[in-house]
Amino acid sequence: MFAILLITSPVFALEKLTLMLDWFPNVDHLPIYVAQEKNYFSQEGVQVKILSPSDTSDALKLAVAGRVDLAVSYEPQTIIAASEGLPVRVVGRLVAHPLTTLLFLKEKGYTSPSALSGKTIGYTVPGLMDVLLQAFAKINGVTDYTAVNVGFNIVPALTSGQVDAVMGPFKTYETVTMAAKGIDAAYFELEHWGIPDYDELIFICGAGTLAKKSDVVQRFVRAVARGLEDARNRPEDALTAYFKAVPNVDQAIEKAAFERTRPYFAQTQKVDQKRWQAFADFALAYGLIERPVNVATLLAP
Repeated sequence: MFAILLITSPVFALEKLTLMLDWFPNVDHLPIYVAQEKNYFSQEGVQVKILSPSDTSDALKLAVAGRVDLAVSYEPQTIIAASEGLPVRVVGRLVAHPLTTLLFLKEKGYTSPSALSGKTIGYTVPGLMDVLLQAFAKINGVTDYTAVNVGFNIVPALTSGQVDAVMGPFKTYETVTMAAKGIDAAYFELEHWGIPDYDELIFICGAGTLAKKSDVVQRFVRAVARGLEDARNRPEDALTAYFKAVPNVDQAIEKAAFERTRPYFAQTQKVDQKRWQAFADFALAYGLIERPVNVATLLAP
């Protein structure tokens, strides 16, 4: 009977997807790793290979080019890419509100962004954070600054005096890692200084990938939604799964960052088209983009 079952039972091969993160693995990505560790992906018939970028601007470019199936990206970056004519599509959400800050050493004592006029300001993601910095500076009267790409090297750039502030660090993560090193950080939250609310981390792919793999992409998103639900409702269990998947992280730092990040995780996968269009219109008005974007063309059905 066992032999007959082996012969007659169908064998379902998992469909493979590659996902490139926006950054090195950290608790911002926890729901993805929860979905992997708890077999939510495999239950949806998907096998996901998670990749880390070698450069902070790699993920979107590689996804649009079809070199990877999916990428973790940012709403502003996606709108900028769409304005440039790149065939990018938004398929899901990970973090639903801004985490990005203009961060500096607390000892600097800056009380308003205009105090950074004439200073050197770093940025983390070329083509995104430098552009956001331009808009932020225009809104807040920051003049005659010098912009420098620091990539992943946020803390060394600040502590060495290479830069006076950095556009791009997350208020939920870099502040925690700096505190663990005895470094007090302060920051300006973008949404409190003139930048509209937006989805910080999203899932994107190229239009070609979506056309070919729409069903499997939707299954991926459903699995991540279960990981997000675990992060909200079973945080200790979710954190345990994350540490199992990413065992080499500093667990004390990641746990503290997770508690700060949890309130910002997306509660649904529904993208707010009106909010996205409001950000796209803002981006055009303040020079983040040169051509208008109709966000309805970006959002996967």
